[in-house]
Amino acid sequence: MGSTTDKIKGTANEAIGKAKQGIGEATGSERLQGEGVVQEVKGKGQKAMGDAKDAAKEAMDRAAAAARRAAE
Repeated sequence: MGSTTDKIKGTANEAIGKAKQGIGEATGSERLQGEGVVQEVKGKGQKAMGDAKDAAKEAMDRAAAAARRAAE
């Protein structure tokens, strides 16, 4: 998956997780609240993975540019 896909899925999972938590609180469902927490954390992890992929790509691009300049 690309970094953008990770970030989009992460944002969606965070939002769904928060919604589940709210519905769980409103209905008194501890199970739904727990599922919401897990899904929200999963979303945060997906977003972090997308950020890490972006950072790695930027570092590789900078290293490649530096190598090209050094070869000139």
